[in-house]
Amino acid sequence: MASYNIAVVVGSLRKDSFNKKLAKALEKLFPADFSFTHVRIDDLPLYNQDNDGNPSAQVTRLKGEIAAAQGLLFVTPEYNRSISGVLKNAIDNASRPYGQSAWEGKPAGVIGISVGAIGTALAQQHLRNILAYLNVPTLGQPEAFIQAKEGVFNADGSLGDGIKKFLQGWVDQYVAWVKKHA
Repeated sequence: MASYNIAVVVGSLRKDSFNKKLAKALEKLFPADFSFTHVRIDDLPLYNQDNDGNPSAQVTRLKGEIAAAQGLLFVTPEYNRSISGVLKNAIDNASRPYGQSAWEGKPAGVIGISVGAIGTALAQQHLRNILAYLNVPTLGQPEAFIQAKEGVFNADGSLGDGIKKFLQGWVDQYVAWVKKHA
């Protein structure tokens, strides 16, 4: 049986982030042959092209974790109708120097949760545009724009009954996507 390691990139640094909570809850819906590496992005230097020839240890670590993964799972908040600055910085650091992107060809899923009524729809669209440029095959359907409201999470952090079935369907499609493209 093949084994799939997924690099999980959560675009929020907040200690009690809904997106971190969602990432952890989603993991429980995956089959046993999937494992997860939560890549750290809070310690990356701001991307500077002058550093392309001598990347920091943090950038080297990030690129190594992505390279070791068979798939990518982006769990993004929405800040000002787009992705967070820290997520964009991680994407930029791991995609450079030109021609040496760690992201290229890795199958990805994009999902997110926010208190807004449209969830993270615009952030996800912006992220999909970036990933398309980076040649990252990204699951198109189903989309999942989740509003953080009562009932999404149980007290223990697991998914509530009302959303669990929908997210299981999303996970099942993502699993098939990774297996097809990995």
